[in-house]
Amino acid sequence: MAKLYFNYSTMNAGKSTVLLQASHNYRERGMDTYLMTAALDGRAGIGKIASRIGISADADTFSSSDDVFAMIRQRLDQGEIACVFVDEAQFLSEEQVWQLARAVDDLSVPVLAYGLRVDFQGRLFPGSAALLALADEMREVRTICKCGRKATMVIRQDENGNTIIEGAQVQIGGNETYVSVCRRHWREAVEP
Repeated sequence: MAKLYFNYSTMNAGKSTVLLQASHNYRERGMDTYLMTAALDGRAGIGKIASRIGISADADTFSSSDDVFAMIRQRLDQGEIACVFVDEAQFLSEEQVWQLARAVDDLSVPVLAYGLRVDFQGRLFPGSAALLALADEMREVRTICKCGRKATMVIRQDENGNTIIEGAQVQIGGNETYVSVCRRHWREAVEP
């Protein structure tokens, strides 16, 4: 039975690595997968899912106006797929998460979505909020804070390492911009 999975964490927890490894496992057994990622995040190149450890794969991109159900159905028309993998799932709209659920329910294809749970201000991303509401199963990809506790939050920093507490929810960046921390260290960094 197909399910919608949401694998979530903070920045630099290895979500893309886990996604690429899972896709590799399917393909190694002769089962094709369909990879999707947000067009918004082109750090590794448009249409690429890449891990900080150096592995990558090509993927179709989605933007906020795309019908991801139609994209999955069109891919299925080209041949059988065992699973759909979605990277940067926090950038999905609520409507697109419903479209993923529809793909699971109506097309009987498992969908594994990987993304951030909260932004640098401790707020849910719209795609993440919808996935938390609709996913059949949720899994946390864990990483640790500098103190050794589980990191559940992320701090945005400027080029000098100063914490930024205001700004647009979406700013693409990596280790130079974001630091994953526990809730206590997040509070210490953002509270006046």
